[in-house]
Amino acid sequence: MKKKILLSWSGGKDSAFTLREIQRCGKYSVVSILTTVTREYGRISMHGIRRELLEMQAASLGLPLQIVWIEKESSTDDFDLRMKDVLLKYKAQRVNSVAFGDLFLEDIRKYREERLASVKMKGIFPLWGRKTATLAHDFIRAGFKSVITCVDTQQLDQSFCGREYNAQFIADLPKNVDPCGENGEFHSFVYAGPIFKKPLVFQRGEQVTRDERFRFCDLTI
Repeated sequence: MKKKILLSWSGGKDSAFTLREIQRCGKYSVVSILTTVTREYGRISMHGIRRELLEMQAASLGLPLQIVWIEKESSTDDFDLRMKDVLLKYKAQRVNSVAFGDLFLEDIRKYREERLASVKMKGIFPLWGRKTATLAHDFIRAGFKSVITCVDTQQLDQSFCGREYNAQFIADLPKNVDPCGENGEFHSFVYAGPIFKKPLVFQRGEQVTRDERFRFCDLTI
């Protein structure tokens, strides 16, 4: 019998590739994708993806969507409390694990595992420790399509915002930038690939810079 799990879903490439790996291993049944959305903006936190596009992703994946709503000024404690409430709901349904698309940041993994342990749940990290350069090209070869929705301009030039995540994009990255953006250099929106029933249709909108640092490309239906 497959173990029931949640999948932490950002709307981007790492969570999408994580879902593919989970589906291929055959050990787990994803009961819902779990996404943090900032209430005031109606967008996925950091990635800047509109809620409507998130819902389109969930529909094309054929998976239920669980949104964890946070305020734009939420503290870490506020976030932890809201997440804990949601996790306890699924814990009561005998869901004991959450899968994440983390790659190598030890502090982030430790934080997740500590929070999960507080509700007697565990973390699953299917992509952990894999070479990010290899992983980036594996993602593309698997047939996934994604677009860059956010760039941290303190780490990467804003001209990369709005581009397709493909082999040319990876080749153009400065050597100090991780090919998967694991250090927060960029974030993405996945709109097609082997986990989707059909590609998502959207338009690129205007680009804006927030907090004098983060360059966002708006995506609209």
